[in-house]
Amino acid sequence: MAANHVGGAGAYPPQKKPSITHVIFDMDGLLLDTEKFYTEVQEIILARYNKTFDWSLKAKMMGKKAIEAARVFVEETGLSDSLTAEEFLKEREAMLQTMFPTSELMPGASRLIRHLNAHGIPICVATGSHIRHFELKTQRHGELFSLMHHVVLGDDPEVKQGKPSPDIFLAASKRFEDGPVDPENILVFEDAPSGVHAAKNSGMYVVMVPDPRLDSSFHEAADLVLNSLMDFNPLDWGLPPFEEKAS
Repeated sequence: MAANHVGGAGAYPPQKKPSITHVIFDMDGLLLDTEKFYTEVQEIILARYNKTFDWSLKAKMMGKKAIEAARVFVEETGLSDSLTAEEFLKEREAMLQTMFPTSELMPGASRLIRHLNAHGIPICVATGSHIRHFELKTQRHGELFSLMHHVVLGDDPEVKQGKPSPDIFLAASKRFEDGPVDPENILVFEDAPSGVHAAKNSGMYVVMVPDPRLDSSFHEAADLVLNSLMDFNPLDWGLPPFEEKAS
């Protein structure tokens, strides 16, 4: 059965339905199944030091800029004396380069993007990934990502701080036609705790689609938590409904 529960603070649905006019998507772990690559590589690196990678550490790293996540990694694992954040990134990069081009779409991603585009709802991506990684991850999905009005990346000059800072979502809201868009009219889709907090810090609504291994305590800040994008009901947010297929 689909998880379809509300978060803690400001739990949705409110008395008054939000009037959503624009949608912002995170990418890694939300639209593309790429988080598994980061997990695999980080497990390999830690095994060399007889340490294990767990989901409490994963939760702290998800959604952040690469260097910020790398600092969390070496500090939380106690490797900072043996491995610098920069050395970690260099070692990780070599392995990720071969994995990213095989990235697959997450369930429901194509359906939702195409639906919103078909109904004229402006959509964009706001991801902590930098340009080189974005190109590798999306190279098999160029047509789908071309439906985005714009993409804001982690190495964008306007994004001074990574998630949970609101920088990336505020930058994204400004770049829509006739932007900036009122945050209360924007719905963000995220899978990472830092991304959920970034969206809320921006004053936007956020639907969280977390990995099932993520502790449920991280769900609290989201307005709505779903198991999959397939479970999203646009009508709940004042968006055009999915068309029922004729039987």
